[in-house]
Amino acid sequence: MAGHGIPEVYLEGYDQILAAAAATGRRLTRDELDSRRALGERAAEAGLGLRALVGAHLSATRGHWPAAGDADRVLAAVEQAVDALAEGYERAQRLAVRQQEAARREFIDDLLHGRSDLGRLAERAERFGLRLSYEHAVAVAQGPCGYEEGDAVPREVESALVGRFGNRSILLTTKEGRLVCIAPGDQGEVLAFFAKHAYAAIDGARVVIGRPQPGPGGVVQSYEEALNALDLAERLELDEPVLHAADLLVYPVLTRDRQAMADLVVHTLGPLQQARGGARPLIDTLTAFFDSGCVAAEAARRLSLSVRALTYRLERIHRLTGANPADPVHRYTLQTAVIGARLLDWPDQPF
Repeated sequence: MAGHGIPEVYLEGYDQILAAAAATGRRLTRDELDSRRALGERAAEAGLGLRALVGAHLSATRGHWPAAGDADRVLAAVEQAVDALAEGYERAQRLAVRQQEAARREFIDDLLHGRSDLGRLAERAERFGLRLSYEHAVAVAQGPCGYEEGDAVPREVESALVGRFGNRSILLTTKEGRLVCIAPGDQGEVLAFFAKHAYAAIDGARVVIGRPQPGPGGVVQSYEEALNALDLAERLELDEPVLHAADLLVYPVLTRDRQAMADLVVHTLGPLQQARGGARPLIDTLTAFFDSGCVAAEAARRLSLSVRALTYRLERIHRLTGANPADPVHRYTLQTAVIGARLLDWPDQPF
């Protein structure tokens, strides 16, 4: 065993290199440099530390200092040998990092798309700190631009998560430009913390937290639910920056029978197309009225109208459709039809 706990095999031939360089003053040959690089790669693959490896070579330099060696010649040889050694070591480390990144990306793709055998997926998940036999929930953050792993924003959010929770079976990654956080289903504070910091780090971000789902397939279910909720939030133009998919479950129910919803929209709101300017301004009026809790003053403020102008529009809607927005009996039908129009992008996309 050489110094610094490094086995002698990783210094093989080093004393001969020093002796030859000291005697002739030549630079190390290509074969000699390649041998140092190869030993550096092997040391990295064996898990030896670079600092200890360099220390062992410096100790060997003192132990095998050529008796008649010129100091400049010996030190020049040491510099070349150690540089080649470190080059091989770093090359092996870069390769290992790339392989690990590729394995992690492949696992994440399989996890979020459910493409792999669930038993095998659960085994692979343990390497990344996840136990898929438990419940998991997924939060997805989307901004105006896409992000990749290694970008400043994902690193900032990950640093905040690790600093707050440490290694608590949390996986943070990116997928299709979005930030994705996977956490145990009983640790809602983790996803709430992620949502807070993702919103702060991404200008114009929207974050959706999926419901906890059990088993190896639970992650993909929660992820898909969060993606669907993101799509709903965009189509409904919801203002809240952080949403829970559980709070939006009513909307998929409303659109499960698309044809029935389309019939309701056309039957209820179709007459608004007769108005000057088309149906869009009046649908926007109804949207603001319902979103403001049917308070006319607040709805008028949101639309930058006077209360009188808003009241005129509501009366116009009543005359055209026969449904009075102020009447609780009619209000439910109108509001459901307005939600359906927003989900189906009507009247911009006619049926």
